[in-house]
Amino acid sequence: MGTKGWHARGYLPHFDGWDVTQHVVFRLFDSVPPSEQEGDDVPDRHLGSSVLRDAACARIVANALLHHDRQRYTLQVWCIMPNHVHVLLATQKAVELGSIVRLWKAYSAAQINKLLGRKGRLWAKDYFDRYIRDQNQFDFAKRYIEMNPVAAGLCDSPEDWPFSSATR
Repeated sequence: MGTKGWHARGYLPHFDGWDVTQHVVFRLFDSVPPSEQEGDDVPDRHLGSSVLRDAACARIVANALLHHDRQRYTLQVWCIMPNHVHVLLATQKAVELGSIVRLWKAYSAAQINKLLGRKGRLWAKDYFDRYIRDQNQFDFAKRYIEMNPVAAGLCDSPEDWPFSSATR
């Protein structure tokens, strides 16, 4: 486990390894309309259902992220936006990144669907990941994640956003 290296699942290449820090982004299935091309700015426009704007839904995702912290991975920075999630984490040898993200998405989807009395798909199929090569890239990713709610106009400072490691 945890030693796949570079591999493809569908259209996005992924890197699975261990003792590696990764920036992961996953989004709600309806956050990018069919007429749009996926890009960094599209999720920040809060398109689609944006169910994570609901504090109870965002708490479910936060609990999923925090549940296995320091056991299966080490969370370094995270932020839950209205329709997507950013996580900077260090993976461990025994658990592949894909299984970590699948667990987060499966658990949170089941709980959010139950809470909202809905059925069906919540998350987009895939996720984006970028492994962090050096301290400069780590610092950039950390700042980007923490500043994402500010850049999206949701708050004035990272500490004001309740669903982020910046408030902890």
